[in-house]
Amino acid sequence: MREEMKKSLTNKMTENLVVLRAKMDMTQAELADLIGTSRQTILSLEKKQRPMTWTTFLALLFVFRTNENTCDLLEMLGIYTDQLKDYLSK
Repeated sequence: MREEMKKSLTNKMTENLVVLRAKMDMTQAELADLIGTSRQTILSLEKKQRPMTWTTFLALLFVFRTNENTCDLLEMLGIYTDQLKDYLSK
């Protein structure tokens, strides 16, 4: 996957992180614990004070894809695209 596409997807995840987390009714600390990072990292991402890494994106994608409240939302927000599906299936 091209770096431009990765950057676009991580930016979209960053832009929608607060909404996705709220849909799961999770605190920053709960989400951070779930993906193995700190609450401060989640806070920094939500405030757009740090860029999201591809690894963090994939961890969040897994969490949000496996939740019934956020699964469909990822596609509607343009985060879980056909191109990403193809990339992940290889």
